Amino acid sequence: MSNPNEGIIFNIQNFSVHDGAGIRTIVFMKGCPLRCAWCSNPESQLMKPQLAFNPMKCLGTEKCTSCIRNCPEGAISASENGVIAMDPEKCVRCHTCADNCAPGALNVYGKNMAVRDVIDEVEKEAAFYSRSGGGMTLSGGEALSQPEFAVALLREARRRRIKTAMETCGYARYEDLKAACGYLNELIIDIKAFNDDVHKKGTGVSNSRILENFKQLVKDFPELPILVRTPVIPEFNDNAEEIKKIIDFIPVQGNITYELLPYHRMGQPKYEYLGMEFPYADKQLDENIMKELRPLERAANENFKKA
Repeated sequence: MSNPNEGIIFNIQNFSVHDGAGIRTIVFMKGCPLRCAWCSNPESQLMKPQLAFNPMKCLGTEKCTSCIRNCPEGAISASENGVIAMDPEKCVRCHTCADNCAPGALNVYGKNMAVRDVIDEVEKEAAFYSRSGGGMTLSGGEALSQPEFAVALLREARRRRIKTAMETCGYARYEDLKAACGYLNELIIDIKAFNDDVHKKGTGVSNSRILENFKQLVKDFPELPILVRTPVIPEFNDNAEEIKKIIDFIPVQGNITYELLPYHRMGQPKYEYLGMEFPYADKQLDENIMKELRPLERAANENFKKA
C-alpha cells in the first residue's frame, strides 16, 4: 500500500498544453508496472530516487572535483579522460555528490513530497488555470503505482477548486482506478495494443487487466471525459490492422475521444544519464504510417461525436 500523505515525485512541470484541457501543471510520479521498450521517461520506472550523470554538463576533473571530495564513501574518482568515474559497489545512494554538483551534471530523479507541498506548488499557477480551463494532471510513470497518494493529491486539488486529470496505462487494481476517477474532471488512458502477445512483447505485461478495467470504467463513469491514446510505435503497433482493433474495442460514447501519438526518441539521452540501454535507439517511425493512420483516428472521433 502507498502512503496517502507522502509519495515520490520526479518532476513538476508547469505550462503544459498537451495533457488535459487548458494550461496545466503535470505532476510526474515515480513507479510503473510496465517496461515499454520505447519508454520516454526511464527515470519514472523504479519506485525510488535515482542518481543520473549528464557528462555534457560536467566541467571535468581538471576544473572541478566537488563530487569526488564530498562523496563520503569514495565512490567517485577521476578517470583518465578527465571525466568522473563512479563505483556502484561503493555508492550508498546518499546523493551527497548531487547536492554538491554546482553545474548540475549529477542529478537525482525523484524525491519524497507531502500532499500539501505538491498541491501548494501546483496552486502557484492557479491564475492560468482559471483563465484557460486548465488544472493539475497526474502522470508518471504510472500514478496508480502510488494509489493512495494519487487519490489524496486529487482529493486535495479538488478541495482547492483545481481541476484534475490523470494519465494512466490502465494497469492497476480497478478499485484504485475507480477511486481516482471519482476526483477527476478528465481521464487520459493508453491502449497500446489489442493483441495480447504484441502487448506482452512490447511492455512486459498482458493487456487483459487494462482492457477489462477500461470496459468497466466506461460503464461506471459515462459522463467522465475520457481520452484514449495509442502511441504509434515502430515494429509494435504501426499498422492499420492493430489500430482498427483498438478503435473497434472502444465503445461508441459521446464522452470518449481518441488520439494517435507518433513515436519519438526525445527521452533517449536520459537512458545514458542513468546508465541504461535504450532498446529503441535504432528505431524510426515511417512518416507515411501516420498519414495512413490519421483517417482512422478522424473517423473514430466523428463516430464518437454522433453518439
